[in-house]
Amino acid sequence: MGVETLTISIIILTFGLYFAIGYAMQVKDTRGFYVAGQGIPAIANGAATAADWMSAASFLSMAGTVAFLGYDGTIYLLGWTGGYVLLALLLAPYLRKFGKYTLPDFVGERYYSKAARALAAGVTIFISLTYIASQMRGVGIIFSRFLDLPIEWGVGIGMVVIAFFAILGGMKGITWTQVVQCAILLTAYLVPAIALSLQLTGNPIPQLGFTFSDLVPKLNRLQVELGFQEYVAPFQNKPLLDVLAITCTLMLGTAGLPHIIVRFYTVPSVRAARYSAFWALVFISLLYTTAPAIAVFAKYTILNALNGKTLTEIQSDPDLAWAISWQKTGLLGLQDKDQDGKLQLRPNSATSDIRIEQDIIVLANPEMTHLPTIVTALVAAGGLAAALSTASGLLLVITSSISHDLYYHLFNPQANEKQRLFVSRLVIFLTVLIAGYFGVNPFGFVAQMVTFTFGLAAASFFPIIFLGIFDKRTTKVGAMSGMVLGLVFTSTFILLEHFCKVSLAPYFWGISAEGIGVIGAFLNFITTFGVSRLTAKPPEEVQQLVEFVRIPRNLRLVPRTPFNQKNYLLPPGYGSSTEQQRAT
Repeated sequence: MGVETLTISIIILTFGLYFAIGYAMQVKDTRGFYVAGQGIPAIANGAATAADWMSAASFLSMAGTVAFLGYDGTIYLLGWTGGYVLLALLLAPYLRKFGKYTLPDFVGERYYSKAARALAAGVTIFISLTYIASQMRGVGIIFSRFLDLPIEWGVGIGMVVIAFFAILGGMKGITWTQVVQCAILLTAYLVPAIALSLQLTGNPIPQLGFTFSDLVPKLNRLQVELGFQEYVAPFQNKPLLDVLAITCTLMLGTAGLPHIIVRFYTVPSVRAARYSAFWALVFISLLYTTAPAIAVFAKYTILNALNGKTLTEIQSDPDLAWAISWQKTGLLGLQDKDQDGKLQLRPNSATSDIRIEQDIIVLANPEMTHLPTIVTALVAAGGLAAALSTASGLLLVITSSISHDLYYHLFNPQANEKQRLFVSRLVIFLTVLIAGYFGVNPFGFVAQMVTFTFGLAAASFFPIIFLGIFDKRTTKVGAMSGMVLGLVFTSTFILLEHFCKVSLAPYFWGISAEGIGVIGAFLNFITTFGVSRLTAKPPEEVQQLVEFVRIPRNLRLVPRTPFNQKNYLLPPGYGSSTEQQRAT
């Protein structure tokens, strides 16, 4: 069976499974639609969270980024995984104890302000829409390469699949679909890595294979011979302070991403939220610790396979047929620019005969190393699973921000359950169309927009969530002042750097637009904290809410009553000196 036929078969099988789950998990109320009825088991939610987090960027580009940046590429591994640890330890359990549906829910209720809710909803929509467009683009590229379909057709198929299980099942359908997608994408990532490790090092464990073999020293020597820096030489592409700033921005941005935060609202309890964070870290670590190994294996293989060859040799060698196939996609460029008869990879991209895009590293691995065609098909299915899982999570975040936080809470508080569910499903349909459009017609600055996303999440959400949990003195005026300042500063810096070509890095100790979000977050912190001390304290019930969310207590021993006519549940007399002593 040919690779294209096998790929089509596996994709049809997996898509059929997604459709079946969506049909089986239909929901009839908003609680099921927004937070899956808060009944997802911890290990399942951990798998769904991992799939939500391991996007097409992680699956397709992570290893490629590390391969071409070398040591400096580890900022993405450290920043993204470190940010998830930060979220799991500092924010997730407390947000689950708060017990609402969305991140703007927390902002609006904690800071007792409709304006704060609207601002948070707007930022959530922007961040999520940027991400979902890039995921849809990834779907189109995978279909284009492996099934020889136009990108427009690939994006259209992805739109139909996501819309089906998201409209019917909401968060419940998305969650169980993501559990399956997590298994598919991890299998698709690990199987080629294990095969590569065996071929090149004799060790079936990729992490150990590239660590304890002589492959990295060989790659170091090869890069030096070609005029590059050593692969493991640190701070060759970015200065030390910028590396630190980018890592911190990615950490804070990750901890503030709405589509990851909302996953912790779907479990039955705070205890389950903590366990689901643990399981998510287990699944994420399988991919993120494998990425550096794949980077070394694939780059070494590509350099040995292509460098010094002639175009005629490549075209006539069956073992290099993969290079011709990838050249057609535009992700691999082969051109003898100096007409010396041989292709040479050079540090200067303008004179280099070989141009390699980062996304080729993972997708081309099975073909480069002559693995069975089923592995190539599996990688295609894994890439689609990564893109669709993240896109579906982002889709629901956009939907809940519009239908729950804006429509219901701000414009039509009298809307009944049926009306709210109808609006939610309508918003999903419209959002899929918008995301599909930008997947087919992406902005020319998609990469910069991803930077924009993490910078904004770091400069806006993380400080006000952290202070909202751990500082009951933080006020709505302080939070909104800090949030606006962080947003304005970070967005202005990135816009001037990327789109107006005004270099601001020299004025900020060499920190680039990728890392400026940490400065925005710092400004947000000090502004929120300072202004809160200059304004009136939050209402007493809000301060009690903060203590209830933050202080661990055995609530099963204390009868509960509704708090302040809202959905918070606090023990009677909470806030008294006796009760506070019992709480501590």
